[in-house]
Amino acid sequence: MESYDNRPIGVFDSGLGGLTAVTYMADLLPDENFVYFGDTARTPYGSKSIETIQRFSAQISDFLAENGAKIIVIACNTVSATCLELLRARHPGIPVVGMIMPAAEYMVRECAADSKVGVIGTKVTIESSQYEKAIRKCGGKFDVKSKACPLFVPVIEEGINDDAVIKSIIRYYLDDFLRENDIDTLVLGCTHYPMLEKVIREMYSQLTIINPSMIVAQEVKKYLWRHNMLALENQNRSAFYAS
Repeated sequence: MESYDNRPIGVFDSGLGGLTAVTYMADLLPDENFVYFGDTARTPYGSKSIETIQRFSAQISDFLAENGAKIIVIACNTVSATCLELLRARHPGIPVVGMIMPAAEYMVRECAADSKVGVIGTKVTIESSQYEKAIRKCGGKFDVKSKACPLFVPVIEEGINDDAVIKSIIRYYLDDFLRENDIDTLVLGCTHYPMLEKVIREMYSQLTIINPSMIVAQEVKKYLWRHNMLALENQNRSAFYAS
């Protein structure tokens, strides 16, 4: 017998980036409602200590749980890299989905075995090596190189839209990294980075780009379907919060 769950999907990020994941989920799951929290007052997370990130994430996940979230999506690679198991232990009755493992599983399934993979993300995400560990755990044997791009998040959060400035910053981080490592597949290891995806594609047309925000949306849809947790109808009760 089919059952439904009209409670909202809880999603959070250090700022605006997690909205990329919400957009993909809303397209795939038009009947779902969302409760979103963007911690814009304390962004970026990528340069903060792990202890600070864990404290902030615990506060926000508690807020989502108190607002009835049926599932919590960590739409932040930095938090996924440092807090996933902590939040799962903190909320044992609520499934918690991170960004990194679904992306790794997708890559192992879809990418050629000899792919030369580049992962870009925040300082904390890159230093954690969680993408490399997840890929290895899934059986991937890719040659993986990583690069922190700490200016990308502030550029997006500040709404800088000067094309020349954006391209200059992208070139600063990616030109040498891509060339020296012969990268053919680039992972956008921060939910803010899809906002730069169009420009990156124009600048480096030879790249295959992996967008974990899109992959996680697909993962959430599969999870809700398997566990009879899909909403029966959209009740137009989505709520978006920012600090």
